[in-house]
Amino acid sequence: MSNSALSLLFATNNQHKIIEVREILGDQWTITGLRESGLNTELPETGNTLEANAVEKATFIKDMGIRACFAEDSGLEVDALDGAPGVHTARYAGPKATAQENNRKLLDALQGIHNRTARFRAVIALWWQGELHTFEGSVEGHISEQTEGEQGFGYDPLFIPLGYEHTFAVLPGSVKASISHRAKAVQQLAEFLRAKA
Repeated sequence: MSNSALSLLFATNNQHKIIEVREILGDQWTITGLRESGLNTELPETGNTLEANAVEKATFIKDMGIRACFAEDSGLEVDALDGAPGVHTARYAGPKATAQENNRKLLDALQGIHNRTARFRAVIALWWQGELHTFEGSVEGHISEQTEGEQGFGYDPLFIPLGYEHTFAVLPGSVKASISHRAKAVQQLAEFLRAKA
């Protein structure tokens, strides 16, 4: 099979993540999300680690008969908060919290704290030809004292990657696409697919 014929289902309903992955992989792959594939389902996410959640989601879709699929789980780990929000990143301020609410809770939790080092981590779980493979990426940085910028999503307005002076929400998308946690994990996924396809 050539790369141009490769189609993968990305087990997510997060359109921001789908767009990021498509931009990183390029047009040699056809990446579809759950809704695009006609799968109106909520994914299970009961693991205590990012890897456990990624594997659980990918396996759930694989068990529905989708042979080539992958899922991703990512989280923000803040050292001064003992790694929180971690696996609860998307729901830090509550089950239906908005990005703004999550950002506000994080700023409140770090009020008066000087050590603001943190990292984004992403784990991808891929089912390919009956075998499970995982890929991980991370990016170090620190949490800004206030939100900055309007690009990106999630905690991007607060996260300043190491070596830069502005948040992911200010930096060009091309920068995030080259250094982000998800970008690094997706690059590993791409290398694997190039070798196997």
